[in-house]
Amino acid sequence: MLRKFLDRYFKDLPREVAVLTTVAFCVALGFGIVAPVIPVFAKSFGVSAFAASAVVSVFAFMRFIGATPAGWFVNKVGERAVLWVGLAIVSISSALAGMAQTFDQLLILRGLGGIGSAMFTVSSMSLLLRTVNPAHRGRATSTYQSGFLLGGLAGPAVGGVVVGISIRAPFFVYSGTLLLAVCTAYFALPRGLGHPDKDLTQSDDVSEKMAIREALGLRAYWTALVVNLSTGMTSFGLRSALLPLFVIQVLHRSPSTSAYGFLVTSIVQASLLLPGGRMTDTRGRKPSMIIGSLALVAAMLCLVLNETLYGFFGAMMFMGLGAAFLGSAPAAVVGDVVGSRRGGAVVATYQMTSDLGIVAGPLIYGYLTDVTGGFALPFLVGLSVAIASTVMVAFMPETRVQAQASPSGLHAD
Repeated sequence: MLRKFLDRYFKDLPREVAVLTTVAFCVALGFGIVAPVIPVFAKSFGVSAFAASAVVSVFAFMRFIGATPAGWFVNKVGERAVLWVGLAIVSISSALAGMAQTFDQLLILRGLGGIGSAMFTVSSMSLLLRTVNPAHRGRATSTYQSGFLLGGLAGPAVGGVVVGISIRAPFFVYSGTLLLAVCTAYFALPRGLGHPDKDLTQSDDVSEKMAIREALGLRAYWTALVVNLSTGMTSFGLRSALLPLFVIQVLHRSPSTSAYGFLVTSIVQASLLLPGGRMTDTRGRKPSMIIGSLALVAAMLCLVLNETLYGFFGAMMFMGLGAAFLGSAPAAVVGDVVGSRRGGAVVATYQMTSDLGIVAGPLIYGYLTDVTGGFALPFLVGLSVAIASTVMVAFMPETRVQAQASPSGLHAD
């Protein structure tokens, strides 16, 4: 029965999609277990709350600055090698973090983990987009994202049991799930896959590299970058950093209300992720991006116009809708742009915009909250960002038909 389900789930998709989805699940499962205890473990060294939060930020920051080198390595040695080595770096650094004796050791090891995470993220997305037929890029991307989503939902449930053993235990469990991801990537992906000199599974133009300058000459690629930045700032940055405080300070509710809101987002996203991917393939990248962008606008309007519990849950619902459609469509645009060529730098730049939003969003919104003493201005800024990206999507050319007509990639006029 399981085999029939998997065959149907991954129908018409190459084997690499199933492997990468499994890897994504293992990574997200472990991260969901360790994420809630990272600031608590950091605080146990007697540091300030700001310093404890820096342990979380350093991971995202190192992911950001590590994306460009990761893209270079992808072009040089291929996706498979960068993928499993990056995962191994995160696994080893996580195990060592669990044994950290000082705050400085923990901070450095989490930073090293961010570099490995950048290698994994860039190489996996590059491999996914390059090996999938243009007609299935949206569905493949949403399937891959579902691995992260399901792992992220299961992680906290397991984490409650693990943290009861020891506050250090989640780091070792996270290392173990990453080791499982390493083995999956190493043994399940064909040797030489993605290597410039050994990959015989792709067309002759696979050795051709796409320069970032060429991609930046395309309006569709610029739009994907802006949408990814907006999603990072709003769906991740503002939601994670500001809304829990909004629930406590304005709604006067307990932290459990925030948890229920995040659950609503996850349920909506999970239920619409695969339909969103199919729509991206059948109707086009642009319609899916318009729906996702408008959903983020609606989410911010709920917060701006209705500072109540209903407005909060409405915003969380629309954020889930936006995440479902924006999880596949912008990435499919990048895949259309790159085609079957090597686009390590192009994919890395795309990934960097999301990390930039995740790093900068909480800082910007948090600063505005401190300056004004309220949440109105941060929410208005978030609304402005969502509207700006929606306008760019409205004027974006559709890339699906062009990509299917020219599988090797789009070219600037």
